[in-house]
Amino acid sequence: MEIRKILNNNVVVSNNEADQEIVVMGRGLAFKKKVGEEVDTSKIEKTFVLEKQGTADKLGQLLRDTPAVYLDISSKIMDYAQSLLPYKLDEYLYVALTDHLSFAISRHEQGIELKNQLLWEIRKYYKQEFQVALRALDIIKEETGITLGEDEAASIALHLVNSQLSSDNMASAVQVTEMVNNILNIVKYHFKMELDEDSVNYERFLTHLRFFAVRFVRKEKLEDSVDDFLFDQIRQKYEDAFEATRKVALYLERNYEWLISRDEQVYLTVHIHRVSQRQQIS
Repeated sequence: MEIRKILNNNVVVSNNEADQEIVVMGRGLAFKKKVGEEVDTSKIEKTFVLEKQGTADKLGQLLRDTPAVYLDISSKIMDYAQSLLPYKLDEYLYVALTDHLSFAISRHEQGIELKNQLLWEIRKYYKQEFQVALRALDIIKEETGITLGEDEAASIALHLVNSQLSSDNMASAVQVTEMVNNILNIVKYHFKMELDEDSVNYERFLTHLRFFAVRFVRKEKLEDSVDDFLFDQIRQKYEDAFEATRKVALYLERNYEWLISRDEQVYLTVHIHRVSQRQQIS
């Protein structure tokens, strides 16, 4: 196994027997080594097959500014996640997760704590990913002594969810994209307005729609927990937004034979109200 590129003393790029580009990791793996020399396979601790062009370069850029401890933490989290989750994790998750953890821990050390506005939704809709993320917090504490909160667990869980969409299941990713785009168009047409794509409310709405579409792809059924009083309150208070939700529900029923729950109708209505109302006010 020949060294094709040295990313740092512990990480090199090579090719496996199938001539696939791989990143191999191990303590001191590249110490005093040069491109073209043989990899000491006895030192290899981790191997990543790089199916996407450019992943090695992105990993190299990341490694130049990221302490090795974050790479180890990400590796442990991914190993744990892959042992529990029923789908393949995209290889780029390793890069994205390492970068995220480095930034999150740096923020924590500076006393900057960011709230995840989707914590409740992530905890409810993505229970498996959230449980993995809670274990990730334990791993972070074990390795660094730093305790991060559930808001950070929600962010890690979101990386896991996104990894599923960017993996080899391209048909699902396309379906999610089409569904989200069509729902956005229904809302825009209903209110006869363009939405501010730079606003926080738009970003929240987009994230909710993506979660929403992923649940359909994964054939997850959500049991109703909204009582009649709250449902009627939302329907009456946000009448225009609820009408837009009704149109979305009709589109999903006709095109996907998906009858969305009352919970979903409530959440969609609230998000639609926020994104449209703030737009109108501004």
